[in-house]
Amino acid sequence: MIEIEHKLRVARGEEPAELVFRNARLVNVLSGEIYDANVAVDGGRVIGIDDYDGKEIVDLAGAFLAPSLIDGHFHVESTMVTLPEFVRAVVPHGTGAMVIDPHEYANVLGMDGIRYVLESSKNLPIDFFIMLPSCVPATHLETAGARFTADDLKLMIADDRIAGVAELMNYPGVFLGMESELAKIDIGWNKVVDGHAPGLRGKNLNAYALAGVRSDHESTEIDEAREKLRLGLHLLVREGSTERNLEHIIGLVTPQNSANCSFATDDKLPGDLVSEGHIDHSIRKAISLGVSPITAIQMGTINTARHYRLRNFGAIAPRYWADFIVIDDLEKMSILRVYKKGKLVAENGRYVGDKLPVVPQPRSTMNVSYSTSDFELKAKGAKKIRVIEIVPHQIVTKCAIEPAKIDNQQIVADSSRDILKLVVIERHGATGNVGVGFVRGFGLQRGALGSTVAHDAHNVVVVGTNDADITAAVEALQKMRGGQVAIVDQTIAAALPLPIAGLVSDQPLETVIEKIAQLNAAAAKLGCKLDAPFMTLSFMSLSPIPELKLTDQGLVDAINLKLTSVIVE
Repeated sequence: MIEIEHKLRVARGEEPAELVFRNARLVNVLSGEIYDANVAVDGGRVIGIDDYDGKEIVDLAGAFLAPSLIDGHFHVESTMVTLPEFVRAVVPHGTGAMVIDPHEYANVLGMDGIRYVLESSKNLPIDFFIMLPSCVPATHLETAGARFTADDLKLMIADDRIAGVAELMNYPGVFLGMESELAKIDIGWNKVVDGHAPGLRGKNLNAYALAGVRSDHESTEIDEAREKLRLGLHLLVREGSTERNLEHIIGLVTPQNSANCSFATDDKLPGDLVSEGHIDHSIRKAISLGVSPITAIQMGTINTARHYRLRNFGAIAPRYWADFIVIDDLEKMSILRVYKKGKLVAENGRYVGDKLPVVPQPRSTMNVSYSTSDFELKAKGAKKIRVIEIVPHQIVTKCAIEPAKIDNQQIVADSSRDILKLVVIERHGATGNVGVGFVRGFGLQRGALGSTVAHDAHNVVVVGTNDADITAAVEALQKMRGGQVAIVDQTIAAALPLPIAGLVSDQPLETVIEKIAQLNAAAAKLGCKLDAPFMTLSFMSLSPIPELKLTDQGLVDAINLKLTSVIVE
């Protein structure tokens, strides 16, 4: 009571505030206005907007003052850096809160992965709200390191930092009414249940929404996004490193419907976060494509906070946390300073907050069993094969039917047609499961690329022009306890060790960015023309995403969620 009585006296103007921001151009996302104002802060919260006295004065000299930005859906593991290092990357870009899905940690480490994220995200200058992974594994067609049921989710749903149930990736299971999926939705009924329904339309989409799913971030076309918005799904406009959907669907957003739209990045590499930006980049791009600045900022702040029920986040008003960004050019979203609970944490693109903690490492997660003969695919008289065809800048793929190249009664890669061998090896329980297929779109003329970041089960995935280099890539990943590697002539050309769950580095942000650049350069020398080859590789085993994917269990028809043959009968 003493604390609130003090704040009320400050709000009434009877006592000075700890801090007053004067001469601001306030971006009020609640009223949709921009106007001159002074903002008083005490105890990390906004006390009032008026002419207040303060013990400390920050004169903004006419700069814009807006609430800090919020990402509506993100997998922090995709950055391959620890949470403290991630903070260093995005706080200078104005990020103050995140809704994250530790789906990757969960698929590798199980419930220990969720606890690891909860613990390592404490006491940081970003508030992290966790969505409980709903699909571990994502489908029955892959082998993950754990398996979650609704009963597992029930154990943690009441935690204040748990915002709800994360993306329901088994969307056919939802609209078909599978008991296991409906039970997970029921767990999150009093919070938020996120969706994941790429390409879903018509009556099945109606059933998906009826089941209790409340959002979607997978729309790649404007008509698909419009249909989902009309059925009451909150539209998360995604702009990541590989999944760049904003340009294709932002034209749907209007002043009339924008309250039901937010921004998300889903997966983004650390170099892109530093150089391109985070949610600030999405806002800039939306403005450049015709969205008004106030609407775009609402999508990156209050809309997200309201959808995920993040109390006292996303706006500048009495009671809200004093999480601010200072901007000198609204349309360019050029952020001068960032404040967290009234404390300066970034200035001129640099993190200036408190020293960040060191995150401990969880247990080792590399347990593989295989033979090099497992990488062979006997021809058996085959004439044609199914090939995974990459769609640039998307995580969806196509299914191509191509003539098979036969050598010594084996179906082999054919780099002249950009048809490369793809191998997935189970790495959690040493089951010996190995999936073999073919992919087009990497462009490699020599060597192999390998990774233990392989959505969603995060088994070992390798693409290559020959079995010897594929084998060398697997061996290198084992020695590193997980990571990413480029191989040529059975020699490591570049590597990034990822000893934390085979997903995340224990090195500083700058080191990880440098090693990723080295990997991309090595891939380019081998002939790869993709902007983000290793992130693209990581999605080749994502079994819920159409049309064709490869897991440790084999080639997956992701439209009908069933295994199919590489060989066309």
